[in-house]
Amino acid sequence: MIIKRIVISVLLASTALMGSVSASFAQDAIIERVEIMVSDLAVFGANADGGIDRVAYTNADLAAREYMITQMRQAGLEVRFDMVGNIIGRREGLNNDLPPIMFGSHIDSVPGGGNYDGQVGSIGSLEVMNMLQDANIITNHPLEMIIFQNEEGGPVGSSAAAGLMTEDDLDAMTTSGYTIAEGIARLGGDPARYKEAHIQSPIHAFMELHIEQGGFLDAEGIDIGVVEGIVGIRWWDVTVEGFANHGGTTPMPGRRDALVAAAKLVVAINEIATNTPGRQVATVGRIQAFPGAPNVIPGQVVMSLEIRDLDQAKMDWTFAEVQKKAQEISEDMNVSVRFDLSNVDNEPAPTDTRIRKMVEESAEKRGLSYKYMPSGAGHDAQHMAMIAPTGMIFVPSRDGISHSPNEYTSAKDIANGANVLFETILTLDKTSLN
Repeated sequence: MIIKRIVISVLLASTALMGSVSASFAQDAIIERVEIMVSDLAVFGANADGGIDRVAYTNADLAAREYMITQMRQAGLEVRFDMVGNIIGRREGLNNDLPPIMFGSHIDSVPGGGNYDGQVGSIGSLEVMNMLQDANIITNHPLEMIIFQNEEGGPVGSSAAAGLMTEDDLDAMTTSGYTIAEGIARLGGDPARYKEAHIQSPIHAFMELHIEQGGFLDAEGIDIGVVEGIVGIRWWDVTVEGFANHGGTTPMPGRRDALVAAAKLVVAINEIATNTPGRQVATVGRIQAFPGAPNVIPGQVVMSLEIRDLDQAKMDWTFAEVQKKAQEISEDMNVSVRFDLSNVDNEPAPTDTRIRKMVEESAEKRGLSYKYMPSGAGHDAQHMAMIAPTGMIFVPSRDGISHSPNEYTSAKDIANGANVLFETILTLDKTSLN
């Protein structure tokens, strides 16, 4: 395996010197190197279904981090860690007084996840560093590749980097069985000094490469998604109060059935979101009736409501429409409906319009098709957009499957994304964003 990597590096270095006539050969070498890294990472936390259980702070996560640290050092990066355990690999520039260009993603997974969510962005970022090293290119700005910790459970690492983490967050229990504070300590960080992870010095720009996790690019045969922004996410706990009574002796007229009222509200939510122009989505993913006996009319229902959109005003409008419908149902069925906003309340994070254009031009330069699109899932870039001009690149997810062992993105598509990231970083290096 080591010999194979050396051969690939030699091929890449030689093709960089030979020019554009060898571009396709260089692409083949990049694809092969990407395949090796995907295969290597897939070992850590591998499960019997072909996916991974590499939950943040577990032994599998720690082992995968060590693998990436080794690869980063082999790419010539100076590796350091912040106080919450984010991994940062730095490549010096010609003028290290300039703010760094930062790019990266994560390598942790959901339980029963796949081998591409997060990994593609981390591998693609490392491949950019390898390509720069092979071609002996020194940028004006220093470059920093970052692997954020616990994206799937927060995102925690980017939250700390953006200065959003609070002391209360440290006590939160994670899927690993460790609190965030305990997890940070396992990564070698210091939870008592979490505030020091807040990046307060200027960043020239931040970029994230990621699989789409949806099916638009794959279905349309498009190579690259130019991400317009990451949608806002807002959750409510919805409580419908009726009156519990005997299911056999209470006549249908006059019942205050909380579950029937909730069912009408679920249908209304679906209709409102479906009939709203754009790509807004609204979801009821959890519902529970009480007391929950087959022969008792439900007196209470507790359910969730999630609304996502790239436009905050549209989210507000949709929620207002849902409230109107809830009021109608309340009056018609003699029940009450209460909406309690949860702590999941993320505002939309538009990407920088100038960087979108750079991604578009980079795709064109590489002869790749592209489309502008929002991200329907949350990402580390959502937090980084609060502290730096931010751009995001999508590559296709086969059949739109993600968070599943069946998640798949071809090595060719990953290489395409890495090449577009490479070109975008070179353009950012020559461009003032002040």
